[in-house]
Amino acid sequence: MNFIVLTISDLTHTSVDPVSPKINWARVDEADNFAETVKLYRQGKYDEDSFRRFRLQHGAYGTRMTSDYAMVRVKLPAGEIYPKQFEKLSKLSEQYSIGSAHFSTRENIQLHWVILEDVSEIFRSLAEVGLTSREACGNSVRNVMCSPLSGVCSDEKFDSTPYALATAKFFLRNPMAQSLPRKFKFNFTCCEKHGMVRMVDVGLIPEIRQVDGSEQKGFKIFLGGGLGNKSFVGHQLEDFTPEEDLLYTSIAVMRIFDRLGDRKNLARNRMRYLVNDMGWEKFQNLVLKERAIVKATQSVIVKLNVDETPNEIRRPISVSDDIASVPDGFARWQKTNVEKQSQDGFNSVFIGLESGDITANQLRSVAEIIRDYSAEGFARNGFSQNIVIRYVHDDDLKSMYSKLLESGLAKTGSLTMASAVGCSGTTSCNLALTNSHRLAKEVQRKFLELKLDEDDDLRDSTVKISGCPNSCGQHEIATIGFYGGGGRHEDNMFPNYTMSIGGRFDQGSMLGHHTARVPVKRVIPVILKIIELFKENKQSDDTLAKWIDRIVHGNESSKVSSVEDIKKEISSLLIPPKVEDEPEFYMDYGSDTNYHTITGKGECAA
Repeated sequence: MNFIVLTISDLTHTSVDPVSPKINWARVDEADNFAETVKLYRQGKYDEDSFRRFRLQHGAYGTRMTSDYAMVRVKLPAGEIYPKQFEKLSKLSEQYSIGSAHFSTRENIQLHWVILEDVSEIFRSLAEVGLTSREACGNSVRNVMCSPLSGVCSDEKFDSTPYALATAKFFLRNPMAQSLPRKFKFNFTCCEKHGMVRMVDVGLIPEIRQVDGSEQKGFKIFLGGGLGNKSFVGHQLEDFTPEEDLLYTSIAVMRIFDRLGDRKNLARNRMRYLVNDMGWEKFQNLVLKERAIVKATQSVIVKLNVDETPNEIRRPISVSDDIASVPDGFARWQKTNVEKQSQDGFNSVFIGLESGDITANQLRSVAEIIRDYSAEGFARNGFSQNIVIRYVHDDDLKSMYSKLLESGLAKTGSLTMASAVGCSGTTSCNLALTNSHRLAKEVQRKFLELKLDEDDDLRDSTVKISGCPNSCGQHEIATIGFYGGGGRHEDNMFPNYTMSIGGRFDQGSMLGHHTARVPVKRVIPVILKIIELFKENKQSDDTLAKWIDRIVHGNESSKVSSVEDIKKEISSLLIPPKVEDEPEFYMDYGSDTNYHTITGKGECAA
């Protein structure tokens, strides 16, 4: 990294930011093409299925129970997003959406309830700041993810961000990735602790090995993982994959999936099913053979263009008065939202959002906060519906916290159990059975009210919520996870969640153990009861995640030592009351009418 000291003359904000995106992802002509295709569709000259495929390929997802609106999903490869892009998204959310945007669990930003005819105008505006939604949906290579701590993690072997960006650039609009059996996902990370590399089609952890006294860069590659109605943990391809084989391996895997993936059965056409049905050893051998063929036949024309030019670190100089006293709540915020970087004196600040939601005004505020406090000059989108601003100097944390307070973005608990993840649920998704989006907000608000974010015993635990079994809210890799459904008591339906416990996404990755069906209005009491049981039975150096892990593996020796014991302890909370005694029990969060299930044709919202 190159460090530059700024003078006072450098401090005035201009229309040109100190840093600009290295890659322009956009093509303006795609906006015109989309507008023309919408006209043909409205005129009946484009059949429904063909238009749907076209719409999804361009990143416009269907909206619940209507064909007049769409959700535009903006891709952020490696999660990178710049101040001018924040400002553009702010304007678009006000002009064409609902005055807010949504950060997803896959480093995308979504604009909901956009009139179909306005989608092309959003595409055109996004292109002005180098952004695209192309292939953010559909049967293609989705947004290439990268841990927001890549490049600043003390445990990483090298920064995988340039490789994530290069992979995204190579496959974007690439003919080989336009008509796959189903969506295909890459996830790069920094180390074993940060990332979900075992839960995607291709997951990569940077590694270095010694060869004849010199260092060789490469990756540990995991294949065939994924979350959904049926989830699987990925398998490691080989001990070490040299960096020059990264692209060959990726192409080989994609070719096999394209050739052998099940195109007829929509419920079983993700690559993880192919790996499971074929068996790992057979699939592994097939990949290695296919890679050899790719290397022999395409080595001249195929290259991954990795730009490892270091970013300039330009620490802004504050011209405002020094903070005379410590702002209220600063210590709590610093403890639960700030991660020390490997670079001395710098921090990564996690901005927590409620279920990923952010207003137009807050988007503009984030742009200014990046300019004022990030020595890197841009932000990263996290895996848990949050924003990460890196390279914030120790001396600037108090001032930054004050600015976040002013914009309503100083919510604590981003790095703790209090920051619950929730998919969009019935607010927009056709497949959703419950309002998981609102439930996640209720969990977060209650946990912060109880100050559970300050409890070190809960810091490494997670709560994740999906509105259906498809795991867009990542419930299966949560310490305590939930997916939505419906229950019935006598003649009345009520919103219900299947709870799983013990999910993990680190080096010990495993799917959660289905435990009980929990009515929506009992979800928070059940979580609190599990925490209470943990406190009563914990060992001196325990965390909730460790305790639950021992329980699901049969290694716990306390009074509560099994999943069945937990079920017994919470059983009284699961009994439905009579509708006349507690009518709100039969309503979902955000609704004032009795619960009922309505679903439409899904378009895979993950």
